[in-house]
Amino acid sequence: MKGTILIADDEQEIRESLSLVLGDEGYECDTAADGETAFEHIENNNYDILIADIKMPNMDGMELLEMTKKHSPQTLPIIITAYATVETAIRALRSGAADYILKPLDFDEVIMRVKHLMDHRNMELENKYLREQIDKKFNFNSIIGDSPAMREVYNMVQRVSQSTTNVLISGKSGTGKELVARAIHANSDRADKPFIPINCGAIPDNLFESELFGYKKGAFTGANTDKDGVFKTANTGTLFLDEVAEIPLHIQVKLLRAIEAKEIKPLGSNNTITIDVRIVAATNKNLLEEVEEGRFREDLYYRLNIVEIKLPGLSERKEDIPLLVKHFIEKYNRELKRNVKGVDNETMKTLMNYKWKGQVRELENVIERAVLLCDNEYITMEDLPPTTSKNRDDYYPDDLKEASKNFERQHIAALLRRSDGDKKKAADLLNIGLSSLYRKIEELDVPA
Repeated sequence: MKGTILIADDEQEIRESLSLVLGDEGYECDTAADGETAFEHIENNNYDILIADIKMPNMDGMELLEMTKKHSPQTLPIIITAYATVETAIRALRSGAADYILKPLDFDEVIMRVKHLMDHRNMELENKYLREQIDKKFNFNSIIGDSPAMREVYNMVQRVSQSTTNVLISGKSGTGKELVARAIHANSDRADKPFIPINCGAIPDNLFESELFGYKKGAFTGANTDKDGVFKTANTGTLFLDEVAEIPLHIQVKLLRAIEAKEIKPLGSNNTITIDVRIVAATNKNLLEEVEEGRFREDLYYRLNIVEIKLPGLSERKEDIPLLVKHFIEKYNRELKRNVKGVDNETMKTLMNYKWKGQVRELENVIERAVLLCDNEYITMEDLPPTTSKNRDDYYPDDLKEASKNFERQHIAALLRRSDGDKKKAADLLNIGLSSLYRKIEELDVPA
């Protein structure tokens, strides 16, 4: 089926002829003899195209057009008129008609116009889908977290995106600095232009200049062709300089000049190239300390740090961990073709209290592994890496009574799992009565 069409005309011959002709072309067609009946169809069905006569009883084509716009804006209307005046056509188009055709009908022309509208509609839907996929991946609204610390990040991203100001993103490794940089780009006027990321910590010192600014053929041994640097590749777009603190001092001078002069000179060239590039830099170091220690130029620091966005570590946004866990479980269910529903209570408490030195990246790796290894509907402690689960002592509270309760809760839960949920067997292992075990489960909120 190519699409669905509603044909509204008070002339039976026209309704039936259009339905037959368009049906032969592969469209599914419904018909209505007046505007009110047509609108009932629209309220109860989804149509790609409405073909409606201007003159109909009960509700004319123009009124039907207005009602369709309100209740089914995705439907594309074509108006039929025997009144071949410019005013009628203009009025229909101004009221939201996608096209109009004149009586007497030329069926070949009708087929052609319907096909054109369906092609246009399909292209619009495809573009909408692609935009949604890009937004889903990079839009700041999709960065996971609802803590006050993350809401402040969202606010900053929104405020800086529409400018061309250079931005510095600071935060520990694994906090998602590139994702924020991409969100800034995706929400800017440069969204349809290049976003070029470069990891400054992975470039050998002797290749920095050519990576940034490019080179001409013959500039050095092995330079057999011209090569564009990342500045030229990112022209009119955004250049993301990750681990910017790793740029050598002698390159920092040239980087500063490129930013200030808005031009670059490739190695081996006598000519400069004008560039229009927005810089978003990121670092996991304290750049001011690097400046004080003489490892980073102060003038470059102030050029890059017009606005700073500080990303919180997981310890500053623990309330986001359940959201992140849910997101990563859904992600790896899709990728690994698994059907894990979530994590049990004890495991969530462990994840909430674990000291995530690797930040969100480490949490994601742990959940990916757990989803892969999980044999049940819910991830348990047994599915976590030993390094994650064996450090539980680290998150007992200082209060002795609370720490004892935590230990009892975890110990009883572990023996229940070992006993496959058989409480009598678990009570025997714990050397307590069954009634005592039930009481402990209730008092300590042990996941049963």
